[in-house]
Amino acid sequence: MAVTGLLLPKKHKEMKMETVYKIVDAQNPDAVCIQQAAKLIQKGETVAFPTETVYGLGANALDAQACEKIFAAKGRPGDNPLIVHVTGIEQAKKIAHVDELAEALMQAFWPGPLSLVLPKKECVPMAVTAHLNTVAIRCPNHAVALALIRESGLPIAAPSANLSGKPSPTWGSHVFADLRGKTAMILDAGPVEIGLESTVLLVKPGNCVLLRPGGIEKDQLETICGPVFLPQAKDKEKPAAPGMKYKHYAPEGEVKLGCNQEEIEHWLQEGRKKGAKKIILLLTEEMKVAFPSLPEEVIVFGTEKDLRTVAHNLFAALRQCDMEQADYIIAQSFAAHGIGQAIMNRLQKAAGKK
Repeated sequence: MAVTGLLLPKKHKEMKMETVYKIVDAQNPDAVCIQQAAKLIQKGETVAFPTETVYGLGANALDAQACEKIFAAKGRPGDNPLIVHVTGIEQAKKIAHVDELAEALMQAFWPGPLSLVLPKKECVPMAVTAHLNTVAIRCPNHAVALALIRESGLPIAAPSANLSGKPSPTWGSHVFADLRGKTAMILDAGPVEIGLESTVLLVKPGNCVLLRPGGIEKDQLETICGPVFLPQAKDKEKPAAPGMKYKHYAPEGEVKLGCNQEEIEHWLQEGRKKGAKKIILLLTEEMKVAFPSLPEEVIVFGTEKDLRTVAHNLFAALRQCDMEQADYIIAQSFAAHGIGQAIMNRLQKAAGKK
């Protein structure tokens, strides 16, 4: 079975507010629609919108009460900081202290899937940064996101537009399923390009730390800032970036990871012994060939020839498992280098490994 985002969402039992749902063109969004969304941001409401990574749930980053609505809608822990989206370097300088290294990184990778953690300025509320003196900032590479930020005239704080802990949304229908009745507006521009959240880098000259792997790879970063380090265990006690502390990206079913045919067969037998009611395997095109006639369902989520296809489809595949009420999921795993590092970060968290 192929991965798709066109899944009928379940209705929420409680409707807390009316959610305006708009389909917009990903390249040339309707100006009236963007104006409507921007006015909601200016009024302190939340709006879900697409970026090149995943869909975000946005609010005025300079308004603590507006940002609290993000936490409430998602059920997000208050010590999990938000990423602030801006239109470029000049707007970034209004909310953070940008040194030469940070500006060089911005020039190299913005707009794009790179969030930089920098010392914040006083205008950024502590609610946004989880009471840290740093703020994560990025410039998204998506016409709808940029148009919304420009029209609102404000930096927009926006974590992924999903219920906290669940797979991030890569289609507008995913946002609708999670947040209908919990946000003022959803802008649906179809599937996102990348499918995994941004890379998050703590910028310290000579000691940059990769807080979360993503679409910009470690090797790419090192061409600009030199050696990039991984966070120490103690650094995860109080997260400086999203995705560092809590279980994330998890479907309802138990998730097992297998790097080869033997490991996948082992977990398959374990699932059958446990009496799992619905087993689904997430495999690449190449690995599926090793399992030609399984009674269990197989979702092909990419090809080993280009792991960015796996990154693109991963969250949609995990959500599809939920829609089909899988209670046992076996996902193929990969070497943790290049984009594989970001994929494995998400898969390990989905499997309950922080």
